[in-house]
Amino acid sequence: MTTPVRAYRQPVDRYWWAKRRSYLLFMLREISCVFVAWFVVYLLLLVHAISAGPDSYVRFLDWSANPLVISLNVVALIFLLLHAITWFNLAPRAIVLHIRGRRVPDRAVLAGHYAAWFVVSAAVAWVVMS
Repeated sequence: MTTPVRAYRQPVDRYWWAKRRSYLLFMLREISCVFVAWFVVYLLLLVHAISAGPDSYVRFLDWSANPLVISLNVVALIFLLLHAITWFNLAPRAIVLHIRGRRVPDRAVLAGHYAAWFVVSAAVAWVVMS
């Protein structure tokens, strides 16, 4: 009886993705999805607390003031900014605009996305602060 011949597989380093900046950013962007999900859950909990009445909202605010929750939200904000920035930086590759037969420059597409982000953020801040 002969044993099957197996091809040699060179071992892959566990942290192969940390050796190149582009791979590291890719992996961090993929991990950022977990923090996007956390913010969705956090906002749903906030909406539920508001709908449940003033006592529930005060309990939610007390829980949100916990240093662990604050730290988690700060880390999540950093990852969400990374997620948004890398997403916007991909936009010129995904959206190829032509106006009068000429391609719109990548910087113009990028500037449009960042301008829209700024306008929406300013509008939301104005509504929240009012």
